[in-house]
Amino acid sequence: MLQQIIAIFIIALFIWRLILQKKKQKINNNEFFFWMSFWSLGIIAIIFIRQIDSFLIYLGFSGSGINFLLYLSVLALFYLIFKLRLALAKTEANITKIARQIALDQERENKNN
Repeated sequence: MLQQIIAIFIIALFIWRLILQKKKQKINNNEFFFWMSFWSLGIIAIIFIRQIDSFLIYLGFSGSGINFLLYLSVLALFYLIFKLRLALAKTEANITKIARQIALDQERENKNN
C-alpha cells in the first residue's frame, strides 16, 4: 500500500510539472493530452493493480499485474523510440534538402556575379 501511495505521489508531481509546462506554453495541446492520458492511466493502473492481477489470473496468465504493466511499459517505450527515430529521419532529410537548396542558390548567385 505504501508503494502505491509513493507511486501516485510521484505521478502527481509529473502531472503538476506537465500542467506548468502547458501554462508556460512549452508543449502543445496534443502533447499535453497525450501525457495527461498516459499519467492518468498510470494512476488508474496503480489503484486497480489487484483487479489487474485477478483479471490476468482469469485469463490464464501466471504473472502478476505489475509484471504485465511493466511489459506494457517497455512495449510503449519501444514504440515511442520507433516514432522518435522516424521523426528524426524525417528531420534529417529535410535539413539535407534545405542545405542542398541553399548551396544551389549560392552557386547560382556566384555565377551571376
